Amino acid sequence: MQMAWGYAPPLIIETAIEHGVFDALNSAPKTAAQLAKKARVSERGLTKILNALVGLHLLTRKGNRYALTPESAAFLVSTNAPYYGRFFHHTTAQLIPKWLELKKVVRTGKPATAVNAETDGAKFFAEFVESLFPLSFPAASALGEHLEIPKANAPVHVLDIAAGSGVWGIALAKQSKHVRMTAVDWPMVLDTTQRVANRHGVGKRLTKLPGDLQKVKYGNGHHIATLGHILHSEGADRSRRLLKKVFKALSPGGTIAIMEFIVDDDRSGPPMGLLFAVNMLVNTKAGDTFSFKEISSWLREAGFKNPRLLDVPAVSPLILATKP
Repeated sequence: MQMAWGYAPPLIIETAIEHGVFDALNSAPKTAAQLAKKARVSERGLTKILNALVGLHLLTRKGNRYALTPESAAFLVSTNAPYYGRFFHHTTAQLIPKWLELKKVVRTGKPATAVNAETDGAKFFAEFVESLFPLSFPAASALGEHLEIPKANAPVHVLDIAAGSGVWGIALAKQSKHVRMTAVDWPMVLDTTQRVANRHGVGKRLTKLPGDLQKVKYGNGHHIATLGHILHSEGADRSRRLLKKVFKALSPGGTIAIMEFIVDDDRSGPPMGLLFAVNMLVNTKAGDTFSFKEISSWLREAGFKNPRLLDVPAVSPLILATKP
């Protein structure tokens, strides 16, 4: 039954966010009537949503008054950080409609929409990458600490491949004034990157390289290259070419950092990585999820040494490797 109704929680949460439930409860507990009046929606309709959120442990109810739980207070109030609310809109508005075509996608082997191509992908990513920022920021910050970025006393050049919100470069730039970021992505997405970097006070240290990440010239002399959740949409062949290109752009001793949904060698788990492989079937022409063994072999093939895992607060560890 949990699997049969698995679509319901994200739709319920996103509806509550849309009608300001979590924000309204941030100040004090309220009744369904008070919340419905404030949101200008039906009391009957909102009551069903509120009770479902109690069942999902995202609200509590005492008498007829609803209140936040520690989890919803921490992550679903828009004025708090980190705020995960935008991600549920991505799920309900951008992912679920395409997943409804899954039977056709399996039959034809063709995606509902190929978001790894600029024609359809630029608008898709520009609309949701900012919602990923709070999900990746803790991991990006942990990477900076591991690489001792706060102790830097000389320029550190970070190449952020498929930058999206710019979270990987921004997190490192916030740790040291010596960090300079070069962000590679489609022009429409880089507008978002610049806006987020400006908001975090590091926009003047951002250089944009607009275009296809397989075709743009990266230059050389970069000390760190980050690939945050991009190999899965590129697929195996394009990922191998991309890693060879990144190798050439790094200085000797430079580090590549890859964030991915890592699966076991025999593809028996973990569930998130295997589900995301289906998401790549729905949304890309050749995308997939990969094991540490597979990605490590590509890194060695490109010339990198010592592929290794770094435990960070994220869905999977980071994969690091060094250019000799």
